[in-house]
Amino acid sequence: MKAVLGNISPEVKHAIGNISDFKYITFKDVNALKRQRLVTEMNAVTNNGYLDAFRKNTPEQTRIISVREAGTVVTDVIIFNSSKTETTAYYLQGNFDPEKIKSFTDEDTFNTFSNDLLQNYKTNITPSFNPQN
Repeated sequence: MKAVLGNISPEVKHAIGNISDFKYITFKDVNALKRQRLVTEMNAVTNNGYLDAFRKNTPEQTRIISVREAGTVVTDVIIFNSSKTETTAYYLQGNFDPEKIKSFTDEDTFNTFSNDLLQNYKTNITPSFNPQN
């Protein structure tokens, strides 16, 4: 996964900084019930030791950025975005500047990060793990 992160855009790389662990999951074509269940599950996770850096709940979209801090450094980040058609969650661990993490509250920055990541992930899949490529 770190090899994938090495190829993302300079703007997004600047936003994430020093990363030691990274995980993500995307759910496509979610219906209203599944979306609500995913939002509820994410609320349960972020209410357990995380602080909200940003939270936006509308009928069309839920966006959450929750962090764990060690002093003035953010050590864990959960970035969650759920729309009527797709839900994506990212977990980042490392040493991050809180102001850089807040840049993901901007929808364009979040979308650039998601698109760059998924594009680079698809081009770095090894045939032994995905014989279809």
